Amino acid sequence: MDLMVNVKTKAKAAPMRVAFPEADDEKMIQAIDIAFKEGYCYPVLVGDKKELIDFLEKALINYSKYEFIDVNDESYKEDVLKRYLNLPHIIYGEKSLKRRMNEPLNLALMVEAVGDVDVTFAGIKSTTGDIIYAAQTIIGLQDNLDVVSSIGIANLPNYTFSDGGHLLAFGDSAVCQNPNASELASIAISACDTIKAITDWVPRCALLSYTTLGGASSELNEKVKNAVKIANEKRPDLFIEGEFQLDSAIVSEVAKKKVKVKSNVAGRANIIIFPDLNAGNIGVKLIQQFGNSSAYGPLLQGFRLIASDCSRGAPVDELVGNIVFSVVRAGDLKRGK
Repeated sequence: MDLMVNVKTKAKAAPMRVAFPEADDEKMIQAIDIAFKEGYCYPVLVGDKKELIDFLEKALINYSKYEFIDVNDESYKEDVLKRYLNLPHIIYGEKSLKRRMNEPLNLALMVEAVGDVDVTFAGIKSTTGDIIYAAQTIIGLQDNLDVVSSIGIANLPNYTFSDGGHLLAFGDSAVCQNPNASELASIAISACDTIKAITDWVPRCALLSYTTLGGASSELNEKVKNAVKIANEKRPDLFIEGEFQLDSAIVSEVAKKKVKVKSNVAGRANIIIFPDLNAGNIGVKLIQQFGNSSAYGPLLQGFRLIASDCSRGAPVDELVGNIVFSVVRAGDLKRGK
C-alpha cells in the first residue's frame, strides 16, 4: 500500500484533537477544513475567537463543528495554568506563563501539555526556531533524548531498495547543525520511533560516515561510532548500527563485500542518519536533483508530545499530509503510554 494511503487510513481509524494556533491563514484553514472533512482530525482553533470567526465567515468555511480556544477566555486559561503548574519539568514561573499564554502558539502547547488536545500544528506564520523553542520549553523533550531533530521520507521511484520498495527515511537534514555523539544517538532513536509510528516497517537505522565499520579512524567517524554505542545502550530493542558508507547501508551486494560481521542493517537500511547538517542538506539536495524524488516531511521529533512544523511555502495538500502524519504519530504515542 502507498505510504500516504496507509497513513491516511490509520488517521481515519483514530482521529486526534489537533490545536491550530495559525488558523487565521488562508492556506492553513483550507488544509484544516480538508483534514476535518476527510476524517483525519478534530480541529481546535486557538486564538482570538471573534477574529477567527470573522475570518472563517469571510473564507466561507463552515465552522459549526470546530472547537475554539479563546486567548481572551481568562477562566479557561486560569484552569489550564493551574493544571500545567502541577506537571513535572516546568521551567517557567506563574507570572511568565501568564504572559506567554496570550500567544496562541504557547497557549496551544500548554493545552496539549495538560491533555486537552493531542497535537499542536503550526509553521505557516511561525519559524521552525519559534516552534522548537516554544515546544522544548513548554512540553519538553522525551526522556533519555538530548536534542530535537527532524526526519523526512524520500520517495525514489527509479531506485528499488532491498525490501522491494522505493522509500528511504533520513535525518537530520533540517535542525541539528553539528550534533555530538549523544545527540546523534538521540536523532537515531527518535527516527526509529517516528518511522515505526507512521509506517509498517521494522526500523533498520544506519548511521552514515565516510568509512564502514572502522575502515579508517578519525574524529569524524569516531563520533559516529560512539553515537552507535550510546544508542544501543539506551535502546537495545532497536536496530541501530554503523558506521556505514551509504552504499554499505543500502546496497546488499556492497554490504556483503564490506561488512564481515552479522548485521541487521547493512545492505538493507530503511533509515539513514547523516553525521551533521552539511551532509544532511547536501544529501537531500542530491536526492532531489538527481533521484527524481519527492519527499514527506521534515517532521520534528524528540518532544514529549507531538508538535509539528510546516513550511511557510507548503501547498495545501502538503499541509494536509503533514497533519495526517502528526495525527498518526500522536495516536501511536497515546497507545504507548
